[in-house]
This record gives sequence, structure tokens and C-alpha cells, in this order.
Amino acid sequence: MSLSLELNRYLKVRRNLGYDLSTAERVLKQFVSFLESKCATHVSCTLFLEWKQGFGKASQSTWASRLGMVRLFSLWLHSLDPSHEILPQSLIPSRYRRKQPYIYADDEIRRIVETAALLPSRNGYRAITYPAFFGLVSVTGLRISEAISLDVKDIDLQNGIITLRKGKNGKSRLLPVTECTTTCLKEYSRKRDRLLGHTPEPFFVSDEGTRLTDCSVRYNFATVCQMIGLRAQQRFHKHGVGPRIHDLRHTFAVNVMLNWYRQGKNVDREMLKLITYLGHQNLSYTYWYMEAVPELLALASKQAESHIAKEVRS
Repeated sequence: MSLSLELNRYLKVRRNLGYDLSTAERVLKQFVSFLESKCATHVSCTLFLEWKQGFGKASQSTWASRLGMVRLFSLWLHSLDPSHEILPQSLIPSRYRRKQPYIYADDEIRRIVETAALLPSRNGYRAITYPAFFGLVSVTGLRISEAISLDVKDIDLQNGIITLRKGKNGKSRLLPVTECTTTCLKEYSRKRDRLLGHTPEPFFVSDEGTRLTDCSVRYNFATVCQMIGLRAQQRFHKHGVGPRIHDLRHTFAVNVMLNWYRQGKNVDREMLKLITYLGHQNLSYTYWYMEAVPELLALASKQAESHIAKEVRS
């Protein structure tokens, strides 16, 4: 059995079932490449742990996630050939904990967008795409996969409305954006079409003129963060450790809530707007920011104390 061929078949079947496998495909291809470098023909716990040892540093939760991806593939292989070991979930024990969000300062976001324009690019696409991409995520709180999935037809540059057709769990939603954001997206569209010589299907394009990938977005964001000092410089094109692009989404949500508190608005009443805009399925996902950001928790407590004092006086 060729592991590479079987992996391609596995990915094809799961994609046909509707799964998004952009990250899993990258992890599984690296694992299979390792197995083939060892001339291994079967998956085993020993080989997985050896691969982990040489892969590089990552958190326990990250490795638990990678184990889950490889485990599903091992189940597939075992059904075809029992000689393949089914990797147990207990191989890497982990309890999921949400990471403390990094809240970017306005100046840090400005430097990220400006520095993205300095990224090396064979034909100029990267230098115009990533400033627009990072900027849009920072002012809308879009998930990376959502921003990547946007097509030209999804962005109404006349009315400033983004139609998100491929949100998390298949949910769609409409996102109104400011006039300033619309102007920036118009300028990017103009430059993109001039360089390409035509209007493409995906809104954001790579150096090859194709849709961006999750892997390329994270790599270029890590590179920019290293360039401005938010991450330590790395050898061999490694990402390093530091603030993540997903933290731009956290920053957007926190700033919206902070502004509500500072303006004296009833945050509980306003919260439905933010939940809808972010595409959260559960109130707790949005209220989590209260616990995660000390300033928000302090403002929430102050507002609660004020309401209680008013009720006592009345």
C-alpha cells in the first residue's frame, strides 16, 4: 500500500463529505513524508512519537490536535489493513484551554499593515494582498478561513456590504463595513486586476494569482510579526511563537465592547449585534472576553456596581 496514494484517497473522500481539511492535509502530508523517509509501510505509536520528537516545539494542545488528525487517518488505514495501529487518544493527554488573547495596540496593527507591503513578491501580488487581508481581518474580526473564502462577487464595493457565504459550520451572514474600509478594498481590487490583467474569482490572491491558503496566510503574518519585533527572528522560515493573526479577531471584539462600556451603553443589550457580526453560535463564546481581558472585567464590574447602587437608592 502506498501511504501517499492512500492519503490522497482519504482526503478526497472526506472533502466530498464536506470537511475543510486545509490544516489536516498539511499535517498528514508531513507525517506521511516522515514515514516514507523511514521506509515505513505501516502507522504505529512509536513512529508517531518519533515524528513528534523531531517535528519542533509546539504546545500540548497543538500536538493533541495533530494526534486527532493522524488518529482519524490511522482508523482509515486500519480498516484496510489491520497491521496499521490505531493511535489512541491517550497518546498525548491534553485538556483544551483557550489561549489568553493578545490584544493589539492600534499602532501595532498599523505597523503590521504597513510592513506587510514590504513582503518580498515575485510579481507584486503579495505586497498588495496582505496589507488588505490583515487590514480587513482587523476591522471586521473575520476568521482566517472566512476571509480566504471571499470571492469578488461577495464584496459589494458600492454599498459596503460583505456577504459571507462560507462561515463556520456553513452559516452565512452579512457584514456592513465602513466607508474607509470600502475605499481600501476598492484600491486593492484596482491594483489586483491591473497586475493580473483580469478580475479573478477569489477576492484575495496569492503570488500565483490563486486563492490564498491558511498555511500561507499564517506564514506571512508570522514573517511580518518578526519584522516588527512582535516575534523573535527564526531560522529556516519557522513561524516562532508570539501574537497570532487570530488575535486580530479578539482585538476587534474587545475594542467594540470597550467602546460600549466607555460610552455608557447597556452591553447586555448591545451584545446580540456583536454575536451576530462575529458569527458566534453561543453567548458564552463572546462573554468569554470579559474573563480574558482584565480591563473589560473591571469595566463590567464597575457598571454592575453602578446598576446595583441605583436600585438600592430607588
